[in-house]
Amino acid sequence: MGYGDIMAVKTSGASQQTAQQDRLDTAGVGASHTMAKTDADRMRKYESKIKNVGRRHGIAPCLIAAIISRESRAGNALQNGWGDHGNAWGLMQVDVNPNGGGHTRQGAWDSEEHLNQATGILVQFIGRIQSKFPGWTRDQQLKGGIAAYNMGDGNVHSYENVDANTTGRDYSNDVVARAQWYENNFF
Repeated sequence: MGYGDIMAVKTSGASQQTAQQDRLDTAGVGASHTMAKTDADRMRKYESKIKNVGRRHGIAPCLIAAIISRESRAGNALQNGWGDHGNAWGLMQVDVNPNGGGHTRQGAWDSEEHLNQATGILVQFIGRIQSKFPGWTRDQQLKGGIAAYNMGDGNVHSYENVDANTTGRDYSNDVVARAQWYENNFF
């Protein structure tokens, strides 16, 4: 895809904090793969929507699935479409808090319209990271854009510490590892 090759992005996977959400004994890429696999059956019902949105935006479907897995556990962690104490909406958890992302929710929580909105936000963040760090490779910019999706591009300061301010301090690393699992086993 035009934003880099998710399969070529280096990743350390999930932190111990993130892995403990599933009571996993070890962290890292293996933990991310286990969590992606746990969500795979629930993810199946969104497969055609994910592929449509991926084509529309030029984003690998496995990356959309990975964000869905990380953000909402393929909907399993949501209450009536809401997560993050009512501050985020839908499978990909669009930030609707006026003091955060300030987005207006679009579509039902599990709709293609929602996925289109959220993926558009991801693409905007990748573009901002490309502008902010033109010397990074496309793959590095992709990873930086994933981190920015979680915390905003103003919090991305270096590639070496791309997850320094993300949830669990592992957001992009975990999402990349989950995306790689989905690419190899799902899409």
